[in-house]
Amino acid sequence: MSEFVKSLIKDILIAVVIVVAISFVIKPTIVKEHSMEPTLYGNDYLIVNKLAYISKEHPARGDIIVFESDLPRTDGVQGTKLLIKRVIATEGDVVTLSEGYVYVNGKRLDEPYVNDQGSTWPDGEDIVNMTVPQDKLFCLGDNRMVSRDSRDPEVGLVDEDRVMGKAFVRLFPFNEIRLL
Repeated sequence: MSEFVKSLIKDILIAVVIVVAISFVIKPTIVKEHSMEPTLYGNDYLIVNKLAYISKEHPARGDIIVFESDLPRTDGVQGTKLLIKRVIATEGDVVTLSEGYVYVNGKRLDEPYVNDQGSTWPDGEDIVNMTVPQDKLFCLGDNRMVSRDSRDPEVGLVDEDRVMGKAFVRLFPFNEIRLL
């Protein structure tokens, strides 16, 4: 076997090892819905860090996470939907949603990322003094009027073990590349 062929095989094997290693660390994801506008828009291409919560115990308030829901997929593929939402409260926090504002532990959140802050909830119902249980997360979309999130009984509180990772980079559109 010639040196060129040996070198080519070595380079291909190194590339395959790198691709496999990267696939264990990151997950490319495309935003399909509008529930995270204006932070994320439909067809935004994201990179999700699958190891973000290995080194620390829990997602933090404000993190944008991808998790597996119980909602059925609507694109003809078997399985359940992956959702992308913002962590609003973690275990032990007390959440109140009233008159379109979010309060955690009695303090109103400053949410400059919200599309419609201060507007009423689509279903008109408030949540008062709900304590987030252990290993659960209360998550909301940034576009609260269209988001299916922890307010919706079909989504509910998110089990931490269903979190696939933390969205940390938007790669597309190219003029919007940035850390999240």
